Amino acid sequence: MNLENDLKKKMYFCNMIQIGKVIISEELLENEFVCNLSKCKGACCVDGDAGAPLNKDELEILTEIYPKIKHLLLPKGTQAIENQGKYTVNDKGDIETPLIDKKDCAYVIFNDKNIATCGIEEAYNQGIINWKKPISCHLYPVRVLEFSTFTTVNYHHWDICNPACNLGKELQVPVYNFVKDALIRKFGETWYAELKKVADIKKCS
Repeated sequence: MNLENDLKKKMYFCNMIQIGKVIISEELLENEFVCNLSKCKGACCVDGDAGAPLNKDELEILTEIYPKIKHLLLPKGTQAIENQGKYTVNDKGDIETPLIDKKDCAYVIFNDKNIATCGIEEAYNQGIINWKKPISCHLYPVRVLEFSTFTTVNYHHWDICNPACNLGKELQVPVYNFVKDALIRKFGETWYAELKKVADIKKCS
């Protein structure tokens, strides 16, 4: 059985919501999340052993914006990018951002409080470019997988994000609401409105 058919079979036994051809885990509605950078220090940009996942349509954008954002990046970051390329391809064929010493994202920068942030997003905030950052980073802690006939949307659990889970519970912000802008960017406002309707119904039930 191929991966796509296996996933379809498993979905009959999971708490999932379907909107169009997108299948969403109910964990996005049931869990709370708000990034707490003062606690985690932006660990998702520097922990792990893989870069941020990239879509093929983002590769040309990275190549185009690099000269405009290069001055904001760390010297080690620009060195990694110029040695490895604006993006890399792993053994499974997945496209990712390059890493510094197999750890930090090459596009990471640090603010005056030593919190890791995204150099691409900083350029966006300064009005240098009009692209916020890779959609996978914008969506996090949500992960999206594309298949030939459907797309899955899941909540990714990572212990470094425990402070975000705690803050989300304190502020009562569900995951789907925290990543609202990113979900609209990915799927559109009409799609998100449908998701919110489902969330409201489940909240009242």
